Amino acid sequence: MTGPDRVLGLMGLAARAGGIVSGVERVREAARQGRLRYVVLARDASANSREKLFPLLLATRVPMADRFDRAELGDAVGRGPVSAVGVTDATFAARIRALIETVPDRSANTGG
Repeated sequence: MTGPDRVLGLMGLAARAGGIVSGVERVREAARQGRLRYVVLARDASANSREKLFPLLLATRVPMADRFDRAELGDAVGRGPVSAVGVTDATFAARIRALIETVPDRSANTGG
């Protein structure tokens, strides 16, 4: 299993365990409630989604990564395409963050 696949697989496991919220509005709600530990934002999330999330995540000091596309995130958590996935479980958040920080972004390798 490649690095990015390991991250997505772990996100799927977290979803099945109830340790994530998906979608911009649910992520915003969890941030306001202080439940978020980490956020993965889709690379292809709309400017509107980013404008809704960035200030709130900065204000609440929730770490985040800009990784994967909407379809990949949605597939990982068993949904349709989603712009953001928030990890609420501290153990899953730490592991997902560690993997993301050590695995190169595969979009950087897709030259044209």
